[in-house]
Amino acid sequence: MVAVDSRASMGSFGSSRVVEKIIALNDRMVASLAGTAADCQYWLAWLSMQLKLFELRNGRKPSVATASKICVNLISYYKRYNLQMGLTLIGYDEKGPSVYYIDTDGSRIKTNLTSCGSGSPHAYGVIDSFYKYDLTVEQAAELAIRAITHATFRDAGSAGMARAIFVNKDGHRWMERGRSVDELYRKFRDERGEKEDCSTYV
Repeated sequence: MVAVDSRASMGSFGSSRVVEKIIALNDRMVASLAGTAADCQYWLAWLSMQLKLFELRNGRKPSVATASKICVNLISYYKRYNLQMGLTLIGYDEKGPSVYYIDTDGSRIKTNLTSCGSGSPHAYGVIDSFYKYDLTVEQAAELAIRAITHATFRDAGSAGMARAIFVNKDGHRWMERGRSVDELYRKFRDERGEKEDCSTYV
């Protein structure tokens, strides 16, 4: 399960509230992006091309581990160019589901759960409180969206819409294509029966 917001910033200025931060690399692999939008979008497009070339050369789709290694090799090579990216690579291959966190320091970490970007500390607060390994797909989607909504109200660099996508052996499908975090915040607040107050937690 992957969830993101949709804000892009130019310094302290919010330049867009409708950026697509989930990019499909193939039918069973997606990446979420954080950092400089131009860096992330360009190099993920490059990675998508490399994965297709790998498939044509080898007659099979690359594993998630292979895709993450191709990506981190590129990032490591361009370190001196001051790239600013934090990527989460999520996919399903012959070994099952995989999640990799990759950043511009050259880190490549396989994990079961991660959050990246300026709002991630706030998202972790919600995830750590409610996450369980036996969540259904629908419950996981709701938790992910709740975490994103919480982060947008605590982090100045996050805002816009919440999106969530689910990846398994059958491919990826959208659980939430784009819903205003303002609307979601009011929904979660009303569920708790609280009055409108910007200081309350999601």
